[in-house]
Amino acid sequence: MRLSSSFRNPTSIRTTSPLTDDQIARVAPSIFASDAHESRSDRYAYIPTIEVLKSLRKEGFEPFMACQTRVRNVEKREHTKHMIRLRRADRIMDKEANEIILLNSHDGTSSYQMMAGVFRFVCANGLVCGDTMADFKVRHSGDVVNNVIEGAYKVVDQFKSVDEQRESMQGIILRPQQQLALAHAALAYRYDPKDGPAPITADTVLRARRSEDRSPDLWTTFNRVQENLIKGGLPGRNAKGRPTTTRAVGGIDQDVKLNRALWVLSEELRGLVA
Repeated sequence: MRLSSSFRNPTSIRTTSPLTDDQIARVAPSIFASDAHESRSDRYAYIPTIEVLKSLRKEGFEPFMACQTRVRNVEKREHTKHMIRLRRADRIMDKEANEIILLNSHDGTSSYQMMAGVFRFVCANGLVCGDTMADFKVRHSGDVVNNVIEGAYKVVDQFKSVDEQRESMQGIILRPQQQLALAHAALAYRYDPKDGPAPITADTVLRARRSEDRSPDLWTTFNRVQENLIKGGLPGRNAKGRPTTTRAVGGIDQDVKLNRALWVLSEELRGLVA
């Protein structure tokens, strides 16, 4: 799977305390766009993301991560796709925190979209739950702000299911062959076989970056695979057999799609093993 360069290398920020508007504006100015892109028609109901964020803050949701994509066309920089991850501030000390993921753009490339996610503090990495979880879209028309807030609470309603699935994965111990099966499937999704062999092996994808991630349970194995593929930096070989290092997944679209695919793979394995 490949994406155009317009959806790679987003500028981003994540902190351990709620982000301020100034912090967000430095990396994701499109969240503060004063109007819609000129390509939008009069039927496009323009509501700046910052206004939605202000309303979500009043409801007790705080932003801890924000990013936007880099684009070649500088005229679209102030309107391009962006993402905010929000959670309840009282969850900051939890080992894992459920998050609302908000996607939007002001150039017509995205509606307001909300999904369920999990942030794992030990590796400072955000997961995106798969297609079985909440996924709500709000078109740029009508009462956008209230519809987004309603969608946010629908995502929150799914957190109980997220917790149950996570606990179930933690209780399943995988045999080495089962771990390899998950890693092979993840590699096939991350690196299109049509482009040649993957630059790394399944064994490399399964390597733990820290001692607490060596457990063979499904949840920990899933997190190892997810972190290694998303963050990159793994030694491998390119198509010509030369040493190389894998790249991090930088695009918002690619990050979300890969995250969701890995969640679905793990859920399928959970069902088979259980």
